[in-house]
Amino acid sequence: MRLAVVAGTPGSGKTSVLMHTARALQEAGLRPAVVKIDCLWTEDDQRFSRLDIPVRVGLSKDMCPDHFSIYNVDDMLDWATAEGADILLNETAGLCLRCAPYPDRALAICVIDVTTGPNTPLKVGPLLTTADVVVMTKGDLVSQAEREVFRERVLEANPRSRIIEANGLSGKGATELATMIRCGPEAEGEMLLRHNPPLSICTLCTGELRVAKAYHRGVLRHLDGFMEYQGE
Repeated sequence: MRLAVVAGTPGSGKTSVLMHTARALQEAGLRPAVVKIDCLWTEDDQRFSRLDIPVRVGLSKDMCPDHFSIYNVDDMLDWATAEGADILLNETAGLCLRCAPYPDRALAICVIDVTTGPNTPLKVGPLLTTADVVVMTKGDLVSQAEREVFRERVLEANPRSRIIEANGLSGKGATELATMIRCGPEAEGEMLLRHNPPLSICTLCTGELRVAKAYHRGVLRHLDGFMEYQGE
């Protein structure tokens, strides 16, 4: 079983790119399966079902979607194996820009929208900096100069990444991405995260609604950057 984790900011085109890629994998004689992780709601499973491949949805609800994806890796792999798949495509929402949902024995793919501005690659954090592949989407909506600047920003943030310029409508870049997935690592044995998760859980994470500092505990960072631990 090979595992490809596809993450990226909302609206970047992850699902559209992944649909073309899954079709390219099928044409190569492989059997992909998809697990779509989202927060509250999705109908993307209906889109994937048109390809006649196994699809499963996981809704993280009040849990970080990246944490939810990481926590359920074993279950997702077991499900894909039971479905007779040889490649698992895990699409996750990737919202907080501080987490990186990539195990070390998976192909890590970050999808990023070129129209969000030239400095976006410097703001995304480990979602991009720890990725093997960075897929640039919607490049047809900006000038060549803007695409080149964006590409340089990606390489500034992650010089080891392979960049693919993709189009979710035409399918451009899908064959190249499918080839990289086919040659990716096998998901076996103990897997480790590529990047450490956030420092700790704070009281906001556990449901405290009051906003004053007096009510909060944990590892806290002040506006001036000073960090301290409050609590027992």
